[in-house]
Amino acid sequence: MKIKSRAPVRIDFAGGWTDVNIFARGAGGAVVSATIDKYVTGYLEIGDSDTAPAASEEGMSVSYRSDLPAGSGLGTSSALNVVWLSLVKSQIASDEDRRRIAELAYQLEEMLGILGGKQDQYSSALGGFNFFRFDDTVNCERLDLVPETIRALEDRLVLVYTGKARLSGNIHENVWGAFRRGQPETVNALYDLRNCAIRMRTVLLKGDMAEFGDLLTQNWKHQRTLDPSVTNEQIERLMAIGKEAGAAGAKALGAGGGGCLLFFSAEGRRSEVQEALKEAGSRIIPFRFEFDGLQIEGAPS
Repeated sequence: MKIKSRAPVRIDFAGGWTDVNIFARGAGGAVVSATIDKYVTGYLEIGDSDTAPAASEEGMSVSYRSDLPAGSGLGTSSALNVVWLSLVKSQIASDEDRRRIAELAYQLEEMLGILGGKQDQYSSALGGFNFFRFDDTVNCERLDLVPETIRALEDRLVLVYTGKARLSGNIHENVWGAFRRGQPETVNALYDLRNCAIRMRTVLLKGDMAEFGDLLTQNWKHQRTLDPSVTNEQIERLMAIGKEAGAAGAKALGAGGGGCLLFFSAEGRRSEVQEALKEAGSRIIPFRFEFDGLQIEGAPS
């Protein structure tokens, strides 16, 4: 028997960082994100196999592949944990099942001492555009955008990989150390990031593309304020190149410090933005949004 599980990665538009319990349980966090057609795929094979290495005497093997490099800032590691847990469960019948797996994936990372939030696990498990609220629990609102808004986003967004994986653990230690010390810049930036996400929900539902670009830039401004390690010379150079080529907004994805960047081009300027960033040495990642989330094939009924 062979079971296949697939979970998408996400793009965070606003509010990242505020999903971490250190902030969320006291102040309440908020994130707006969407999943894209880049996946972590896992296979569980039980029985005799001449092609897969056995992980036990019974001939069980587990393998994974990812469409993106590790450290991309798109939640790849959390998507892998969602996939692994879904293979163990082997059945996904509802969104409630997906939420349970997302929560278990977060608890697993917490047990391993990984300091991070919950948006990656829930985004990957549920799929689509979502507005998440975080406190002691996770509240998910699916954002049903009109097709014109989805098309406009796909036609104008540019996703690039800097070529350097980010080390989110180090950045998290810096940011949350500053937050615990009550450093005003860091504390205020977290509240501002949360407010960006709350506004981003309204902007996307309205389909206001002008304000969408502005909010990406605002989010990046607050993100940079968290700690100097969130940005670096390469990221700042690419941001400047993208803006000069016609980007109307931009931000680093995930924790920052490397990985992927997201640019929102002015209308009709996407090809110019792509070409300029490509010439600057970054890798363009074409994508479309996806709405299915975690999927399993071949599971026993």
